[in-house]
Amino acid sequence: MKNKVVLITGAHNPLGIGAAAAFKFASEGANVVIVYKRLSFKFNPDNTQENGLDKYYKMLSENALTVEQKLQKITDNYLIIEKDITDKNAANEIFNNVNEKFGRVDILVNNAAMCVENDTVFAIDEQGIDETLNVNVKSAVLLINEFVKRTTQGGRIINISTDNAQRFAGQIMYGASKATLEALTRSIAIEVGKLGITVNTVAPGPIQTGWIDSALEQQVLPNIPLGRIGTPDDIADTIIFLASDRAKWITGQIIKVDGGHAI
Repeated sequence: MKNKVVLITGAHNPLGIGAAAAFKFASEGANVVIVYKRLSFKFNPDNTQENGLDKYYKMLSENALTVEQKLQKITDNYLIIEKDITDKNAANEIFNNVNEKFGRVDILVNNAAMCVENDTVFAIDEQGIDETLNVNVKSAVLLINEFVKRTTQGGRIINISTDNAQRFAGQIMYGASKATLEALTRSIAIEVGKLGITVNTVAPGPIQTGWIDSALEQQVLPNIPLGRIGTPDDIADTIIFLASDRAKWITGQIIKVDGGHAI
């Protein structure tokens, strides 16, 4: 990873997958760029000390200062961009900012994701559909488009899905958006193979990024053959592998990293 330039979206939750990947890339000598947007979920401040949605929503509503402070202990070679990736021209502006500092992007990690409340067929509305697809599909594709336009040879694209993408009752648009991203992974891998670019997707199972409370953990554990909730590092390790030369002949793949949750 030494001197590679990696761009990771949705990486301001200090307990999240994007942050874990950023720290690992930095530790291996990469130049790290994180892009994030502060979100506006409602949460109860009294319940933010314990794992659960209140803690998770609080972290998503904050800036990237905690992540930056940890990055500073690892490297000086980083860039943090606060940007809504659904904004018009966002992809072009992000890549221009990165090019000004590092000259290029070698690795793109599409980690940012949106999951709206009331994501069932009984409750979903047009706004919820648009918000989910704009972040999880449209923006990811536009970032990939910008990446491949600027890359003449080689490069890595790594998308983040979910191991339930093919059937996600209760989160229908989130699941459908990730299934779409998986289909795009295969198609784009074929199109850009001639450029030496690989395109793969990591599909995590239940990962403790601050949102899984103790009750939910006990409910989920019996469905995980390896007997534990996943950690952000479990996913970051796979991302690092796919970005490395050891994965140079792997493309168009959906890799479930879930302890057997979705076997």
